[in-house]
Amino acid sequence: MSLIHNERTKLTAAWLNALAGAASAAGVIAPLAAAFYGVASAPANGALLLAGVTIWLFAGIGLHFAARYVLRNLKP
Repeated sequence: MSLIHNERTKLTAAWLNALAGAASAAGVIAPLAAAFYGVASAPANGALLLAGVTIWLFAGIGLHFAARYVLRNLKP
């Protein structure tokens, strides 16, 4: 039974880590690239851009640490 439990736990952790990567890509990399290349939909206000990037960066970090926390449930 613990083998199935461990695989499900690893799957959940991998899903959370993938969400962390997606949050970082969509919320950090994309807005910074849009501002750098002058895309019209990029926030014109630098403070707004910085606030959004910071929020999404910490969301990605939080999701990554949530995945690490889920891995504590692995059974020997």
